[in-house]
Amino acid sequence: MQELIKPKPLEGGYCNSLTTYSRYLTREVNIGDIALGGHNPIRIQSMTTTDTMNTLATVEQTIRMVESGSEYVRITAPSIKEAENLANIKKELRYRGYNVPLIADIHFTPNAAEMAARIVEKVRVNPGNYADKKKFENIEYTQDTYDAELSRIYKKFIPLVKICKEYGTAMRIGTNHGSLSDRIMSHYGDTPRGMVESAMEFIRMCEDQNYYNLVISMKASNTQVMVQAYRLLVETMAKEGMNYPLHLGVTEAGDGEDGRIKSAVGIGTLLEDGLGDTIRVSLTEDPEFEAPVAKALADRYLPRIIKEELHTSSPFRGLGGYSPYSYSRRITETVQHIGGHHHPVVMIDVSKENLKDPYFLSSVGYNYSAGLDKYNLADQACDLVYLGDNLPSFSFPGNLKQIYNAKTWLGLKDKNNCHPLFTFEEYSNAEVKDEFLNFVQIDAKQLNNLTIEQSNHKTIEQLNNVVLFLETTALHGMAEQRAFFVALQEKNIQIPVIIKRTYKDLDADNLMLYAATDIGALFTDGFGDGIWIDAPGQNLSLLNSTSFGILQATRTRISKTEYISCPSCGRTLFDLQETTQLIRSRTDHLKGLKIGIMGCIVNGPGEMADADYGYVGTGPDKITLYRGQEVVKKNVNTAFALDELIDIIKGDGNWVEKA
Repeated sequence: MQELIKPKPLEGGYCNSLTTYSRYLTREVNIGDIALGGHNPIRIQSMTTTDTMNTLATVEQTIRMVESGSEYVRITAPSIKEAENLANIKKELRYRGYNVPLIADIHFTPNAAEMAARIVEKVRVNPGNYADKKKFENIEYTQDTYDAELSRIYKKFIPLVKICKEYGTAMRIGTNHGSLSDRIMSHYGDTPRGMVESAMEFIRMCEDQNYYNLVISMKASNTQVMVQAYRLLVETMAKEGMNYPLHLGVTEAGDGEDGRIKSAVGIGTLLEDGLGDTIRVSLTEDPEFEAPVAKALADRYLPRIIKEELHTSSPFRGLGGYSPYSYSRRITETVQHIGGHHHPVVMIDVSKENLKDPYFLSSVGYNYSAGLDKYNLADQACDLVYLGDNLPSFSFPGNLKQIYNAKTWLGLKDKNNCHPLFTFEEYSNAEVKDEFLNFVQIDAKQLNNLTIEQSNHKTIEQLNNVVLFLETTALHGMAEQRAFFVALQEKNIQIPVIIKRTYKDLDADNLMLYAATDIGALFTDGFGDGIWIDAPGQNLSLLNSTSFGILQATRTRISKTEYISCPSCGRTLFDLQETTQLIRSRTDHLKGLKIGIMGCIVNGPGEMADADYGYVGTGPDKITLYRGQEVVKKNVNTAFALDELIDIIKGDGNWVEKA
């Protein structure tokens, strides 16, 4: 019998510290010969997309995944025949010299899980559908019927636990937001708390059998829900003396830039607080492309050792209305359409561009027509541009605010739509300020020096018609900026704040991941009225699309269609990448709609819980179409399915023609 190591109390409620990077120490779990949790590195994993019955294809794809960085490989086992074939896959891998631990992915089928647990190093079960009801049928559960249902599940689940104990097999209890059982939904609803309780029930069953080789996950396609669920999970486990390792992932993140940004927002927010022991980035791409993204996220924390905590007046848990367990946007006053109820704004530095040529503005969403001498705005058109001390020789679009350094602004003859940027000291001493809108740049490390407390000239409460640009140079900059926001809330200071982060010498891929982590984490917690990614030398289009992508991923500003698409696996009934691109090509102008594209019923109505419409594979060449969670048309031939989906969207009045 293994002895459970009790975790220390968590000062941050869900992490070791809210102000200093400190990785949360979890229980070590052996998965084959690669241990997870404890003091081990953050492990990288991915999942095959081949048919599990195709042994050679699965083996070859697994090898490609290992060579791209996957330390564990997950393979679907939807029935007992696939579970049995895991033995052949494992044998061939070992013959070729690959000792990678294998994980069987199980939904609905306890007999497949019990077979797989005798073969592979780890099994994943979903408590929402392993032995529980899948469809929402009964919202009325008395305590007696609830307990009776739990007893029934216990009897079905315990045989797997006993097999895992006997064979030394690890288990992931993987809750998914979209597949909570009737019983959980009846008591907790479709909430992060419901996700946590769904997992905790199964954890308690395992502990009742003295089985502790567990890894836990709380996946959702909604980054806010995912982050809140993991935080609640850690707090709940700590209260019960548990510290099981965490598997992090944003399920159905999508593909390309969108999938990477969305994954970084969800996973990175948790990594920033020291949570997470293994990562799977779910992209609608070949699985060998997932591991490098996950590794880039994890490797960022290798050198992050901070000796001193930020100096805050309190640990700020819940202070000023801030709660890490529910989303609430910080209340701010409105200053010229920034803050208040207005969506967050996007700022881009154009000071190094050719300011004699208006065509460069197309990179930030303003397409200039010389013949008409006018600008056409894209859906992702930035709101502010920084010009520093440089003056353009052409007229900017009327709704694009120009920001100049204060001394240069002061010398402008025409100040219409032009606004000054001050340091805090400059603003305090300035005799002339903009009547309507001033920007004050401030470093979050000044928290205790001059900004909120007393300065020689002003306190921050006395700033009028001001929007702050909040920057940081700290290694753990997200926490430093978060502490600043909470201090503002604690003192009920409602000045709007644009989050600025500066990145030097980063390639485009890492820039996206780092910015999505650092800035996305703050927007996920309700902080920020705008975003400014400062990356000298980077392409303006990349900076603009990344900024809007972060706001989209945090659901704080919707500027395009959102696709909730699964990453494919051996259960998938059509070519996911090809289908996603086809659907995107005809619907990507439907700003604000969320379309779920799921390869099978397992990742169907459950995992597209937040989608407005769904396109789900339900058989060979058969698609079922959904409106939300409601089936609209069953078993539509693939050749006609997209047209049928568009007809449903049109019938609901949600269709617009492409411009």
